[in-house]
Amino acid sequence: MLKEFKIPSPGESITEVEIAEWLVEDGAYVEKNDELAEVESDKATLQLVAEESGKISIKAQTGQTVKVGSLAYTIDTSAKPPKTKTGGISTPEKQKEALENDNADKEKQPAKEDEPNKKDEKPETTHQHAKITPVAAEMMKENNLDVDDIISGLRRITKTEVNAVLNSKEGAQQGTSPQSKGSRDAERTQMSMLRRRLSERLVKVKNETAMLTTFNEVDMSTVMELRKRMQNSFVDKYGFKLGFMGFFTKAVSIAARLYPAVNSQIEGEDIISPDYVDVGIAVQTPKGLMVPNIRNAESKSIPEIEQEIKELAEKARNKKISIEELSGGTISITNGGVFGSLLSTPILNPPQSAILGMHNIVERPVAVNQQVLIRPMMYVALSYDHRIVDGKDSVGFLKTVKEIIEQPEKMLTNGNDPAKMLLGL
Repeated sequence: MLKEFKIPSPGESITEVEIAEWLVEDGAYVEKNDELAEVESDKATLQLVAEESGKISIKAQTGQTVKVGSLAYTIDTSAKPPKTKTGGISTPEKQKEALENDNADKEKQPAKEDEPNKKDEKPETTHQHAKITPVAAEMMKENNLDVDDIISGLRRITKTEVNAVLNSKEGAQQGTSPQSKGSRDAERTQMSMLRRRLSERLVKVKNETAMLTTFNEVDMSTVMELRKRMQNSFVDKYGFKLGFMGFFTKAVSIAARLYPAVNSQIEGEDIISPDYVDVGIAVQTPKGLMVPNIRNAESKSIPEIEQEIKELAEKARNKKISIEELSGGTISITNGGVFGSLLSTPILNPPQSAILGMHNIVERPVAVNQQVLIRPMMYVALSYDHRIVDGKDSVGFLKTVKEIIEQPEKMLTNGNDPAKMLLGL
């Protein structure tokens, strides 16, 4: 029976997608729940999964932009899976086993007198003279790969590769280095739908918001000491490491409740001020920047936040993230420090009105109680939409985040001074 399968809707308001890559060959036999293709929308990269087992016929080609609901592929469910010589179902493991058995049988058979000695013949591979570095050779050995596997795994041979070989030969003849001639080649690739949409959003932010940035610095000593002292116990209980993002996410959620304008957004001529804080965490993926959200961060503990960040980041990088997990958000955090950034002005994630930028932790001399001490310091930046957030609120928000990180016990008192609460002040 031939069954048709259409492009599913990735989420509300998305009307078309782009076929980024097919993971199976046209006409191949697929099993139910096999991953078939990567599909890009303007928000995320998703995957098509086989809903039935059978022979697939691809109807939407790689790079093609198709409407949601249009035909993606068909599956002939009456087709039988390919079988090995022994009659079993052919799987990669069984195919490899069958190949090894065939090779073993051939080695056992005596050579015929009228045939040349096979040991004296050169291997049939056309890549027998390829030069392999020691590191590459070790990697190939560990993964049971030969030169043919590597060559066949390359996407294509361009004039860049041909010129590299020609330059290498010419340099060897003249006694010069093969790198003595610079390349003038350039590769042209089409922007993905996700990258195009991201570009449009960034330009729109610059054109349609009154974006400003305010800065401060945070002494990370207390959090770093706490993290170091509690790391082993934390890992033993939760099974993953304690990072810095959980502290900052919690601090942002507390500060956002104290300065609600920073957590608000403009909708037409209205200002929407949520009573909750959904913190978007910027995650860099091979396909571009994605911002999954921690829902109701104000009501979650640091371990809960850390675990959710870990799960969402893995989903985003492995293209398993859903549109729902990327939608919404009332304020965002981006951490350029993981790439070594000392200071930056993060750009807003519309329609949000603020984004916190974290940066690299650097030991610097600072004045503490009239003494110059070396402390691990981090610059933090808050970019905000001045149409809705006044300077007083933006500075107060960032100062509150700084105070909470420097005195983590304030997280237990929603940003208030524990001593004052103790004394009823």
